[in-house]
Amino acid sequence: MTVVTRFAPSPTGFLHIGGARTALFSWLFARRHGGKFLLRIEDTDRARSTEAAVAAILDGLSWLGLHWDGEAVSQFARRERHAEVANAMLAAGQAYHCYCSPEELTALREAQKAAGQPTRYDGRWRDRPASEAPAGVKPVVRMKAPQEGETVIEDRVQGSVRVRNDQLDDMILLRADGTPTYMLSVVVDDHDMGVTHIIRGDDHLTNAFRQAQIYKAMGWTIPEFAHIPLIHGPDGAKLSKRHGALGAEAYRDLGYLPEALRNYLLRLSWAHGDDEIISDAQAIEWFGLEGIGRSAARFDFAKLDSLNAHYLRQADDARLAELIRPHLEKTAGRVLTPAELDLLTRAMPGLKMRAKTVVELAASAGFYVATRPLALEAKAAALLDDAARQRLAGLAALLERQETWTAPEIEAAARGFAEEAGCKLGQVAQPLRAALTGSTVSPPIFEVAELLGKTEALLRVRGL
Repeated sequence: MTVVTRFAPSPTGFLHIGGARTALFSWLFARRHGGKFLLRIEDTDRARSTEAAVAAILDGLSWLGLHWDGEAVSQFARRERHAEVANAMLAAGQAYHCYCSPEELTALREAQKAAGQPTRYDGRWRDRPASEAPAGVKPVVRMKAPQEGETVIEDRVQGSVRVRNDQLDDMILLRADGTPTYMLSVVVDDHDMGVTHIIRGDDHLTNAFRQAQIYKAMGWTIPEFAHIPLIHGPDGAKLSKRHGALGAEAYRDLGYLPEALRNYLLRLSWAHGDDEIISDAQAIEWFGLEGIGRSAARFDFAKLDSLNAHYLRQADDARLAELIRPHLEKTAGRVLTPAELDLLTRAMPGLKMRAKTVVELAASAGFYVATRPLALEAKAAALLDDAARQRLAGLAALLERQETWTAPEIEAAARGFAEEAGCKLGQVAQPLRAALTGSTVSPPIFEVAELLGKTEALLRVRGL
């Protein structure tokens, strides 16, 4: 059997973090077993579905590196096929027309509430002939669900879960206008797409009972279900925007790398021993549904920051330079030159060790491509008193005579100058840092000087 999984988001908004984890788990399971990972856009809610949301979902998945097999399927485009299955169930006696008016159904629900009963359709048209249909009422098509026994789901995460069939009513398959319902569409699409394993949030667990009944009525093989726990905030409450319920594009804008977010999402409800740093290759090799726990996961930005810092340190320097380019160009109001990009690439080893996100990395790199005169932070300006400026002028005169321009030689010259001036190295190096970077915090200042180059470094010092 070829394993086939799917991710089926509704295009009513961005690719939120819970959906991204569901997609990741489905993608990993398919790749682990050499199978297929399919994408279906469940766009039957025409009032709320938008092309912009579809584009955001596709962009988010692509950025995360969760590439699907084949073309994305539109559920709305398959509505005729869904109706075809409903009509086949009608012909087989597995479904029937219900002529209840909206007013009649409302009255039924109110009566059930008043009697303290569950509100569900009572099957009043289940066995009535169409000859009794009231005039002017377009019928819906309801499934003739089993009324005795149980529907059991052997879930790969939740275990054996069951519900009595007398607790489930005859659900609507086709609305009065002939459009299929979500419950029917999902089953038909999963069957026709050959889906073997459905991995989704456990808020869909109750849907599985109804969907299993459709599979049985049609004589189709029921896929294996794996309902994964939801993601909560650090406080245990339902995940909200303040916790991290953002779109994938928001995490990109916040400066997270896709490989870091994949690693972080993988560890939300899934574990492989005590491993925290898990590469894609390891994740594909190790991932299994048995590793998913039943308890809700808790989103923690501090852990995500720590993971992202790790992946930043491992990332290619030229790639990081390209990632920070838009941030720096926006700040500078101009396009960076190839020479500046090369400088950023060469400076990256000293920059990326101190950053947790791409945004932080860009902020710390800004001085390399800043135009003179540099804007000085308050603490940096305070360092540059008259005495410091005099020392820097003397240092600049000494450095002007340097024939080679390397960090060790610049440092040696600064040490010699400090000794001759009768001051500590810090009294030279700290003002130099302020002059070259506009800040009191930077990578090792003599490395900075080397990277800036002799001409630029001396112009910055003398331009104070």
